[in-house]
Amino acid sequence: MKQPLHFIATFFLIPALVLAQKGIPRPEDTKKTVVTNFPTHIEYTPALAASLKTAPGWTVTPVATGLGKPRMLYVGKNGQLYVTRRDAGDVLMLTDKDKDGKFEDMVRVADFPGVHGITSKDDYMYLCNSNKVLRYTLNPDGKLGKAADTLIKDLPSGGQHPNRTMDFGPDGKLYISVGSVCNDCKESDKETATMLQVDPTTWKRKVFASGLRNTIGFDWHPQSKEMWGVDNGGDFRGDEWPPEELNRIVMDGNYGFPFAYGKREVDQTREDPAGTTKELLAKTTVPSIMEFPAHSAPIAFTFFENGPNKGSALVCWHGSWNRETPTGFKVELIKFDKSGQPTGSEDFLWGFLKGNERFGRPAGVAIATDGTVYISDDANGVIYSLKQ
Repeated sequence: MKQPLHFIATFFLIPALVLAQKGIPRPEDTKKTVVTNFPTHIEYTPALAASLKTAPGWTVTPVATGLGKPRMLYVGKNGQLYVTRRDAGDVLMLTDKDKDGKFEDMVRVADFPGVHGITSKDDYMYLCNSNKVLRYTLNPDGKLGKAADTLIKDLPSGGQHPNRTMDFGPDGKLYISVGSVCNDCKESDKETATMLQVDPTTWKRKVFASGLRNTIGFDWHPQSKEMWGVDNGGDFRGDEWPPEELNRIVMDGNYGFPFAYGKREVDQTREDPAGTTKELLAKTTVPSIMEFPAHSAPIAFTFFENGPNKGSALVCWHGSWNRETPTGFKVELIKFDKSGQPTGSEDFLWGFLKGNERFGRPAGVAIATDGTVYISDDANGVIYSLKQ
């Protein structure tokens, strides 16, 4: 059997050696442990799909296979499922023509190198990659017009986190998540590690919230209309820290990156920021509301708009690559109460991870108006549907 790549290294950050990378370092030597553990990939089979487990009352079905690396999902007005494929640089439209619950028709509706984020409003489809936002006319048959309007062409360089996502908020503004360019460096571009807000009448933008390392998944609670997102914590801090975060994202909020994570927990490997200390800076940041196991790698996040789970949210945990004991590789339900506050979480779709082997990495999630949940697996090129 092919063995997983599993590497552990312990080293000390000597101040003189890290000066060029991190500015003024801590006076003390800092110990770090780096773990690289990629669970062995297993090819998809119907038998493996049948072994998946779901929350009570739900059934899971593979509805499309052989899609390469499907990422973000969007459900169209007539039930079509749009799929962005960053690696292929295109967008697919999947259609269930015979209404048997599976997609048998596939059309490529856009070619856009590096495309990742997708949303729609007022008969237009919006797509983005690491640098650009394009707008396409949405035709009655669900296909996109051939000519695209370039609305934005100067988003910050992608670096380590090029996977931009975007959506329109209840206020009609467009919000774009821009991840950090590296693991934990102090960003030189004020628009990186942020949530941007764009005025769709002028296409001028501003930083809505900062200190967010990589909040790929975000959405608005259907009742409170508050913005929530799941942020990816930093690497190379050991197996258990920093946590992945669920944040209530507010205007002008600073969420701590790269100096603090979670509930204002200071990263002691960092240098002090200019003119203050990490501890004092952390006190001015917005603490996370909930925390999850480190390195679980949250990708998509969306709320249920209707049905018995209305107001609760789903998050796709893409899965760890730098943790001795793997974590993630599942979809989780985060429960919210009627006041719009999270109360806990439970597994929703799991079983992709089998020991130190895995046959799927959940990436995208979309919920249709009839309550059907779609999940993309970008490791084996599969779309799953879950129904009650």
